[in-house]
Amino acid sequence: MDKRGIPYVWGGTSERGYDCSGLMLRAYESAGVKLPRTAAQQYSAFGRKIAWDDLKPGDLVFFSGLGHVGMISKPGHMVHAPHSGDVVKEERLSAWRRDAFVGAVRPDPKGVRQASKPALIPAMPTASTL
Repeated sequence: MDKRGIPYVWGGTSERGYDCSGLMLRAYESAGVKLPRTAAQQYSAFGRKIAWDDLKPGDLVFFSGLGHVGMISKPGHMVHAPHSGDVVKEERLSAWRRDAFVGAVRPDPKGVRQASKPALIPAMPTASTL
């Protein structure tokens, strides 16, 4: 929450500016939890997803085809770095946010555990191997 007012900067991960996933990366880093860099990677890094009705402060919420991420700050609100020309801020979860909701994760060592890497898929047989 102390990052509110810092400008949105695409690819930003510092006090000079944050993008949405860069803000989440640094927030969880300060809590000792390592997250991947992008919103899509952050969503995919955790096997258990959290439903809209089960959101709690600290949950990461993902929107618009995994193109945006925010963090639940209190019931019905999130903190995020919205877009170019804006700043890090807290806002109410609106009806249009609900419509754009993809899912959520709870990156907490006591909650959601990081998913294991996907298993390698064996190569398809070719004519020369049949």
